[in-house]
Amino acid sequence: MASYALLENMILNILFVVLLIKKNFFNSKNTLYICSVKTVSKYIIKSMKEIKFSLVYRDMWQSSGKYQPRLDQLERIAPLIIEMGCFARVETNGGAFEQVNLLYGENPNKAVRAFTKPFNDVGIKTHMLDRGLNGLRMFPVPADVRKLMYKVKHAQGVDITRIFCGLNDVRNIIPSIKYALEAGMTPQGTLCITYSPIHTVEYYAAIADQLIEAGATEICLKDMAGIGRPGMLGRLTKAIKDKHPEIILQYHGHSGPGLSMASILEVCENGADIIDVAMEPISWGKVHPDVISVQAMLKDKGFKVPEINMKAYMKARAMTQEFIDDFLGFFMDDTNKYMSSLLLKSGLPGGMMGSMMADLKGVHSGINMYLNSNGKQELSIDDLLLMLFDEVEYVWPKLGYPPLVTPFSQYVKNVALMNVMAMVKGEERWNMIDSHTWDMILGKSGKLPGELSSEIVELANSKGLNFTDADPQQNYPDKLDEYRKEMEEKGWDVGEDDEELFELAMHDRQYRDYKSGVAKKRFEEELERAQNASLSTKGFKEEDIKKLKRAKAEPIVAREKGRVYWEYDITAASMPPEIGHKFFEDDTFCYIATPWNTIDKVPAKFNGRIIEVCAKQGEIVNKGDILAYIERIHEVA
Repeated sequence: MASYALLENMILNILFVVLLIKKNFFNSKNTLYICSVKTVSKYIIKSMKEIKFSLVYRDMWQSSGKYQPRLDQLERIAPLIIEMGCFARVETNGGAFEQVNLLYGENPNKAVRAFTKPFNDVGIKTHMLDRGLNGLRMFPVPADVRKLMYKVKHAQGVDITRIFCGLNDVRNIIPSIKYALEAGMTPQGTLCITYSPIHTVEYYAAIADQLIEAGATEICLKDMAGIGRPGMLGRLTKAIKDKHPEIILQYHGHSGPGLSMASILEVCENGADIIDVAMEPISWGKVHPDVISVQAMLKDKGFKVPEINMKAYMKARAMTQEFIDDFLGFFMDDTNKYMSSLLLKSGLPGGMMGSMMADLKGVHSGINMYLNSNGKQELSIDDLLLMLFDEVEYVWPKLGYPPLVTPFSQYVKNVALMNVMAMVKGEERWNMIDSHTWDMILGKSGKLPGELSSEIVELANSKGLNFTDADPQQNYPDKLDEYRKEMEEKGWDVGEDDEELFELAMHDRQYRDYKSGVAKKRFEEELERAQNASLSTKGFKEEDIKKLKRAKAEPIVAREKGRVYWEYDITAASMPPEIGHKFFEDDTFCYIATPWNTIDKVPAKFNGRIIEVCAKQGEIVNKGDILAYIERIHEVA
């Protein structure tokens, strides 16, 4: 297969000969307008070059807030994404997706299977994110668990795995490439893009060579903070495609500092095949460019791009907003809606801005209390933000330039924040470094791209800490047998294709909380607080809040006069259902013992969730009294 550069040269030579034959292409001095030839050549190539789009529906949410859509929401949005007709790929899971499902009490395996199926059925490729050594979590995973993940994910309908290491250490990526190939999945080797003196085209191209040699059939340029410079990204794309023309190259760039559209154009001009895009209402800001804008830009430049079914787009847009209004919006930070050039200074991913601002707000009052007590001027949040950005800029090279992507972006930010707090108090830097950050510094997570500063090395030596250059996986022995034994002891089913075993092994604490019901209860309480806090900030009183919630729900009323019981055994001391409890339409909602010694079973009538209980256990109600309010849902997970 001819490379992009060879194709360009071939067309250029053909046009050159044609122009030599045609006298009217010469001026009176027989001077050929070579620039015109090149322009026509480039246009012909672009019109031949097809650019495909991938909708990063998972990352759209993760870059916007804490939670992902529920299973019933994913099932509703999938047909509309398909109907839009412009996506060759959809990112369905990976990263924090499954952990988030567990946090609010849902089974993530059901969510993955249900979300991938409609795309599988119509031939749209699904892809997921794999953090290499860290798998789907924030800290390292044993090799046997990583291998099982590929067996499970392939069985669940995931086609492509985007494998990255936050340090770009190929030792953490290559095992996953092999696991993917063994499982029948497509391994996409990933380069974490950042901007520093050592992160050059040559640096990244050499890593791409190693990943391709190991079996990666695709390469992703993961510009997680959107700070990759467009020119460099174009040169990198060309370097990879010239050497490996058969490799599919996909670009993933966040909008944060505003360079993403220029970067997309540069990589497409130099041979990229697939572009990651988002869609309203959660595009732009700290997320990703919207598919409509990307399509228009590339079409104008002569590329072959898919058409968008705008009617379906508007429906999907409205439904996504509905999900935000339902509950997801209560956990989305407003700052993520906006771009910020300040991100170029710190290099931090846009998705971190929400948590970072929360951290700053958390320490703000404490810092000002200290400053006041010592007769010093208070600092505003903006003052602290600039101090933190400056400190990240100072800390980052001293820690060996780790690409600022999960989890290493959090490590660098945490060290910088602790340093800022220390310096405000007149103390020395580096006094508070957590164990995970030390693992990164010492080499347990992989090899740092740059050299550590002498002061960090001396600090480690003073603490008696040992550096290592061993394969990071050796630090984390196999544990699958231990988890299998735990499931046997607790009587838990390992699940279809061992998927439940995998969830326990990957997210053990969250999975145990999910199985016990603690996670669901915790989430419902968190949601209740978030809803009340949101409404309170808008000036609503408690009674107003109740009215607003009731407006979105439907009442369940007593059909007879009598005494309310929440269990059939009227002698039992039962409690009303908790807020958030789900009912199917055929369920019995409660029982009413009538004065004439009959028991009326009150039906739920529709699928829904409890938002308010109005009748206590044993309370006497009249016919027509409201027993509770249920918010209708389309499917109960």
